[in-house]
Amino acid sequence: MSEYEAVIGLEVHVQVNSASKMFCSCANKYGQEPNTLVCPVCMGYPGVLPVPNQKAIRQTVIAGLATECEIAAYSKFDRKSYFYPDMPKNYQISQYDLPFCEHGRLKISGKGFSGEELEERYIGITRIHLEEDVAKLTHFGTCSGVDYNRAGVPLMETVSEPDMRTPDEAYAYLTGLKQIMQYAGISNCDMEKGQMRCDVNVSVRPVGQQKFGTKIEMKNLNSLRAIHRSIAYEIERQTELVSEGVKLQQETRGWNDDRGESYLMRTKEDAHDYRYFPEPDLMPVTFTLEEIEALRAGLSELPEARRQRFVAEYDLTPYDADVLTHDKAVSDYFDRGASLVKTPKLLANWIISELLRELSDAGIAVDECKIKAEQLAEMIQLIENKTISGKIAKTVFAEMFKTGNDAKSVVKKKGLVQVSDSSAIEAFVDQAIADNPTQVEQFKAGNVKVLQYFVGQVMKLSRGKANPQMVTELLKNKL
Repeated sequence: MSEYEAVIGLEVHVQVNSASKMFCSCANKYGQEPNTLVCPVCMGYPGVLPVPNQKAIRQTVIAGLATECEIAAYSKFDRKSYFYPDMPKNYQISQYDLPFCEHGRLKISGKGFSGEELEERYIGITRIHLEEDVAKLTHFGTCSGVDYNRAGVPLMETVSEPDMRTPDEAYAYLTGLKQIMQYAGISNCDMEKGQMRCDVNVSVRPVGQQKFGTKIEMKNLNSLRAIHRSIAYEIERQTELVSEGVKLQQETRGWNDDRGESYLMRTKEDAHDYRYFPEPDLMPVTFTLEEIEALRAGLSELPEARRQRFVAEYDLTPYDADVLTHDKAVSDYFDRGASLVKTPKLLANWIISELLRELSDAGIAVDECKIKAEQLAEMIQLIENKTISGKIAKTVFAEMFKTGNDAKSVVKKKGLVQVSDSSAIEAFVDQAIADNPTQVEQFKAGNVKVLQYFVGQVMKLSRGKANPQMVTELLKNKL
């Protein structure tokens, strides 16, 4: 198998955040009753005229700037003709030879999905263009239903160069692209809602060969995990066939995630003839250099820049910064809280080790969490000023996550204030020493590890409220 290498390219479709659809004033919303967000324009009635969505165009240019693309000063829309129930006009308004963005790149690094460290390098981006989305088809036993609410929604397509060689690289590219889209405010990229969809092109060839192998396209991929699994499966499937002398043919395959295998959908002997021609109902789109630079100046802080800032400003490790910036909502959550505490690293540890685990177990996003960033920061402040210990904080945190109550009220209600009165702690220390003469002799004989046993006994006597640092110091002195 090591005699062959994979060649992977991705076509990623992202729904652009906007109030209305691409060429009409229908609302761009998810989850409404089927066929309620439609009008003569997006339904393709005769005689209607499209009007382009300025925000969607600007968002596409911003995506290009964020991925180091060249921005076209002159661009246009085209008609892509095909006949299928999801496109009521029997053509889709898209872009062909003059897209808004070309020749970009995206850096991948860090650990891949499988945990292996990736070589830091750039993946080329061929183009980013804007088009209208199609309707949603739902297949039943003997018929299909069509919901045209999605038809006409602004859809941005990012086409990569065939620069990826492993499933991990493809996963890292997709993750990086998703982060950029979220940080720049272009899309929420919720794959469960169809806001981010991906077609994968995979081929294999002997190592050292420059010519590409036969390209196989895979569709119906609805999660990053499924994309990683499908690429790994397809590389193995194609490699086995090619090594046995089987000549592959160009085809489109689907992915069955439950069975963990791809299946044939249709063969593609020739490329589709979409009969592209310039959209006659829309004027070309032009940008001046000043307009492009104004959009560049207004770019939001991107993931890589935020990672670097977290390391420099909050003294985090690169690993911590990478975990916290993986999701923009989590990153914003930490950023709000970090400005309120003395030790942002402690806040980062609580988010990474406790909050993210609880969110995962509950199956909710950080935006749905009952603990707000300011509340978690308040709990960190209580640890910093030694009102509560780290151990007590776990009890406080659990109650906060369950109820949404702030830390101070939980501490007061449950009587969890840490005991820092030396005389009170000394009484617990004296009792622990008196109750454990055997361990006292062990300590005197040189077994210093038994000190931790005494710390545990004191914490038990104080019901976890004693200041651990004071307990340790008093025990050392007494013993």
